[in-house]
Amino acid sequence: MKGLLNHWFKKNETEPIQEAEEMSQPSSQVEELKEDVRNSHEQWHHEVDALYTLLVNFYGSDKLVLKATRLEAIHLIQSDTIGERTAGLLKIILDDPTDRPLPSEEEIPQLLLEIEDHLAELIARRAVEDRLDKAVADKMQERHEDYVKEIKSQLLKENSGPDNAQTLKKLAHIEKMNLVKLASSVAEVLRPQAVEEIIGQEVPMQFLLAKLATPYPQHIIIYGPPGVGKTSAARVALEAVKKNVNSPFAESAPFVEVDGTTLRWDPRDVTNPLLGSVHDPIYQGAKRDLAETGIPEPKLGLVSDAHGGILFIDEIGEMDPVLLNKLLKVLEDKRVSFESAYYDPNDPQVPLYIKKLFEEGAPADFVLIGATTRDPRELNPALRSRCGEIYFNPLEPRDIQHIVFQAAQKLGANLEARVPEVISEYVFEGRKANTILTDAYGLSRYRHPEQEVLVKAEEVYEVLRSARLTPYISHKAEDCGETGKILGLGVHGFVGSVIELEAIVFPGREGKGAIRFNETAGSMARDAVFNATAVIRSLTGEDLKDYDVHVNVVGGGNIDGPSAGCATTLAIYSALKNIPLRQDIAVTGEISIQGRVRPVGGIAEKIFGAKQAGVKTVLIPKENQADVPSGLQGIQVIPIETFREALEHALF
Repeated sequence: MKGLLNHWFKKNETEPIQEAEEMSQPSSQVEELKEDVRNSHEQWHHEVDALYTLLVNFYGSDKLVLKATRLEAIHLIQSDTIGERTAGLLKIILDDPTDRPLPSEEEIPQLLLEIEDHLAELIARRAVEDRLDKAVADKMQERHEDYVKEIKSQLLKENSGPDNAQTLKKLAHIEKMNLVKLASSVAEVLRPQAVEEIIGQEVPMQFLLAKLATPYPQHIIIYGPPGVGKTSAARVALEAVKKNVNSPFAESAPFVEVDGTTLRWDPRDVTNPLLGSVHDPIYQGAKRDLAETGIPEPKLGLVSDAHGGILFIDEIGEMDPVLLNKLLKVLEDKRVSFESAYYDPNDPQVPLYIKKLFEEGAPADFVLIGATTRDPRELNPALRSRCGEIYFNPLEPRDIQHIVFQAAQKLGANLEARVPEVISEYVFEGRKANTILTDAYGLSRYRHPEQEVLVKAEEVYEVLRSARLTPYISHKAEDCGETGKILGLGVHGFVGSVIELEAIVFPGREGKGAIRFNETAGSMARDAVFNATAVIRSLTGEDLKDYDVHVNVVGGGNIDGPSAGCATTLAIYSALKNIPLRQDIAVTGEISIQGRVRPVGGIAEKIFGAKQAGVKTVLIPKENQADVPSGLQGIQVIPIETFREALEHALF
């Protein structure tokens, strides 16, 4: 503001305006001076009126009145005195409510000029602000229109998507195909749905349920031969323990099943269906919005799908060792961690869920149940140390028969009396038994479509011949005695079986005798024969070097380990002394040169194999007595320590 306004304020703050001194002048000059004053007053009134008009236009009449009232200037702007009107202008222009003395007439012209300048600045500032407001409004309108267009485009894309008339036609065709169903899967129909339907595994099922129905469930490995119900047992066990008050599993707890032989992954963790992986934003299929901003996308794996439930890995012994070690780490942490060179924790564009996955990992708190047909010694020791171990039994003929009856009821078929027994002679797997019954069921329905289904033994035999199956038990126990012949026991995987051993002894040249044994039987089996010669010599005094001894494994099988030592010694002794041996007894155990029967492995499997062959008594090493299954029925198990004890029980 010009200097006069400041001067006026300073002057008014110090003293009132002084009256001008009257000066004596001639009368003509006085008249002229009065005329000039009247003209000046009129001009000032016009200027003040013009300024008030500008203020009205600038503020608006209502706002101007409100402002004048607030500043207590309403009586000034309505006054007829030029000084008061000028003072009112000053109050409004300067927004000053202070009461000050009125300006003198000498000050009014300069004050009006400065008021004009100040009003011009206000009007100019208002004009600039209006232009800026208009520019901002235009830009906002433009942005709003672009945003609306983008939203419309997105909605159209979401509603219409990539589909067109051709793709919709194909979709309709697929939907029509889904309406056509031939039948349910036989596997689904025959799959056990309750614990009671798991046949032949009563004791293992009890331990399986006990390990799960607790506030502290254990990871578990189930060992057993194929087709005995390991997978079905795990599935029904979860459903059963959900109802237990002590179980941590919720009603919605998932059961995620995967085959360990099919788990393929990339060592760089580019793809890992089990544990999950991170897809980079450029090459590996991150979502479009993430790829455009360069954000990696974590993909959760099966361990996270199984969170809160059970992850069942069939054939866990076939898993890649490195992947298995990664799984063990997840079992410890109960979380899966993710890493990526593309992840920037400071990037504000990273969604919160991706930030959380990278910083905290994905939850993976589950119970692992692995199933395998491998020997426990072949599994990763670290895995075994983290898991409880349960052994499923081989199925006995009566178990197979029960499974066949149960399957027939689910299929709605009647069975001829001999059908279950016939099937049990050819298979020892529940799954295979169901397959044979299903094939015979289909054959019967095909031949008699209008009749109630009756599966006959003749149709079962036709299915067996078509599948080129033979009875899996080649050696049957007999209630008789035979010289130089005994039943030994072997095990392959988790399946035990009887081994028929025979021996014959001929007098030979003194000290020139020979001992012959199957070349295919294995080196340890031949060593057992040499141990047998020492034991027999210590018992009888006979030196087998004076005899030609032939030992044969009927069928030419390979004997893995020394477990046939005691049986081989019995066969040679019987042939040498011409004393018959019982044919309803089976023997297992290593023979030492001192005649002791040493412990061997696979006792439970061998006993079940002996039961399937109709054996009544099994001789086992005394040190293996703890390996005999509890609750065993239908067969006698006798522990022995020496070869003499074996003779007492085996001689006919």
